[in-house]
Amino acid sequence: MAKRRRLTPFGAGFDDADLPPDADAAPQAAGPVMRPPIADMAGAAAATAALEEMAASLHQARESGRMVLALPLGQIEAGYLVRDRISADPDEMAALVESLRARGQQTPIEVVQLGADRFGLISGWRRLKALRQLAAETADPRFATVLALLRRPDQASDAYVAMVEENEIRVGLSFYERARIVAKAVEAGVYPDDRAALRGLFGAASRPKRSKIGSFLAVVRALDGALRFPEAIGERLGLQLAQAIEADAGLALHLRPALETAEPADAQAEQALIARLIAPAGGRAGSESRPARPPGQPGQAGSAGDGAPAEPPPGFEPVPGLHLRMTAGRLVLEGARVDDDLRARLVTWLQGQAW
Repeated sequence: MAKRRRLTPFGAGFDDADLPPDADAAPQAAGPVMRPPIADMAGAAAATAALEEMAASLHQARESGRMVLALPLGQIEAGYLVRDRISADPDEMAALVESLRARGQQTPIEVVQLGADRFGLISGWRRLKALRQLAAETADPRFATVLALLRRPDQASDAYVAMVEENEIRVGLSFYERARIVAKAVEAGVYPDDRAALRGLFGAASRPKRSKIGSFLAVVRALDGALRFPEAIGERLGLQLAQAIEADAGLALHLRPALETAEPADAQAEQALIARLIAPAGGRAGSESRPARPPGQPGQAGSAGDGAPAEPPPGFEPVPGLHLRMTAGRLVLEGARVDDDLRARLVTWLQGQAW
C-alpha cells in the first residue's frame, strides 16, 4: 500500500528563496480608476432629470395653489374685487393686529396673478389690512410680506364665491353686505341677474336666507351711499325697510336726503331715524311729495282726517329699550332707556329747534 504523503501548512518548510522574487514587495499605490465616458453621461443625465422633476413639481404646486408664497405687500391689489365687507369692526381688527404682532401670519390669503409682480386679492382683506398697518407702524421686515396661495379661478364668479365663502366662514356678513355684493356682482356683469347671483354666491345658504338677502337688495339699491352704518342694520328693521320701499316707490326719494342731512352719530341714531321715517303713514298713499311721519299725526293711520281723536296707534321701538307711543297732542316714551340723561338731551334738542 502506498504511503500517504503528509501535508504541511502553507509556508511551512519554505524559506524566502522559495517565494517569488516580488512577493515581499510593498503593494504599489493604485492609480486613478478611469470611468468610462458613458457612466459620466448617464450620471449627469440622471441629475438633470431629478432637477427637472423637482422644478416641475414645485411649479405644479405653485400653480395649483398648494405652495405658500411670500409676496411683498405692495404687489397685492386689494381692490381687484368689489369687496363684500363694508367695514371692519375696530375691536376685531385690534385683536387681529395683536395676534399677527405676537405670532405672525398663520393663515395665507388668496390671490390671483394679474401680471408680472401683480396680484389681485380674492380673500384675506382683514389680514392684508392688519399687516399693512403693522408694516407702517413698526417697519419690521416680518410684516413687509404676506403669505399667500395662488388661485386660478376659471371665471370671475369663482373669485367672488371664494371671497364670500371665506368671510361667511370666518366672521359672517350682515344681510346688507350680502345683498350689496349680489348687487355689485350683477352690475359688474359677473351674473346676468339677481337670482343667478343669489344662487351663485349663496348656493350653500338655505332658501329662506337667500330670500332675506334678496329682500335687502331693495335697501341697497335705494340707499347705498346714504347710510353711514348699513352693516349694523338688523334683519328685522332691514326687512321692514325693504317692505316699505317696495310698497312706496317714492319713499326712497325722501329717505336718502333725510339720512344724508341728519348725519347720525352712530348706528343706533341712524336706525332710530329709519324707524321714524318708515313708520306707517296712510296719508302717503297716492302722494310722493310728503315725507313719512311718525304715527298719530293728522292724515295718518290712527288719527281721523278731521282731527277727531281715534284709537291710539300701536307704538314702535325706535331703538332697543325705548318704546314710543303717540296720540293727538301726546307723546309717550317708555322703557329702560328713559332716564334723566335722556330727558336732558331731549330738552336740549327741543330748545335748539326752530318752532
